Amino acid sequence: MPSFSHFFNTLINSSGLFMDAMLLTLKLTVVSVLVGIVIGLFFALLKISRVKALGYISDVYVYLVRGTPLIVQIFILYFGISGIFLLPDFWAASLALAFHNGAYIAEIFRGSIQAVDNGQMEAGRSLGMSKGLTMRRIILPQAFRRALPPLGNQFIIGLKDSSLAAFISMNELFNVATTLGSNNFDEMTYLLIVAVYYLILVALLTFIVNRFEKRLAVSDR
Repeated sequence: MPSFSHFFNTLINSSGLFMDAMLLTLKLTVVSVLVGIVIGLFFALLKISRVKALGYISDVYVYLVRGTPLIVQIFILYFGISGIFLLPDFWAASLALAFHNGAYIAEIFRGSIQAVDNGQMEAGRSLGMSKGLTMRRIILPQAFRRALPPLGNQFIIGLKDSSLAAFISMNELFNVATTLGSNNFDEMTYLLIVAVYYLILVALLTFIVNRFEKRLAVSDR
């Protein structure tokens, strides 16, 4: 284990590289989860559709994502898409993470939508609103408030999953830590440093999610 003075000095000296990597990690996480929310909502709506075939499509997607490792999905998308057209590392990793997050977010939205009382839909239809309009204006806003805590957890999971982008040579936090550790023959120090940066990001995301939850809770009263 490195001494505290050595750890602190290394932390300060490497802060420039790690700050750039932290910003890239945060960007990768935000983009992949936001795209994953769109994907998840789409498949959640397929799942609750009255058309059984659409529900089966959603089930297959969720099963495939949950049943295969994320690193395999990243490699399949990265090398598979690259065989058709050149895709930048950032977007290859973002789409793979979004594809992965989308399956879990789909289940979050499905549960949140189905948790809204059926009378809400009936009330909207009785006011002359179409089913789609009722879903958009009445059901989904309530479902989103219910989904916010698990979505916050998914953001944190997505942040930690982004470390797998190192395997396609993205200079995010984990890749920078392992590269510096290998070059300086001091892997443990740099792994401890990258753990600090991940903890900072997790604390930041937790704070933001908690603020959103409090704001939405106030707006309900």
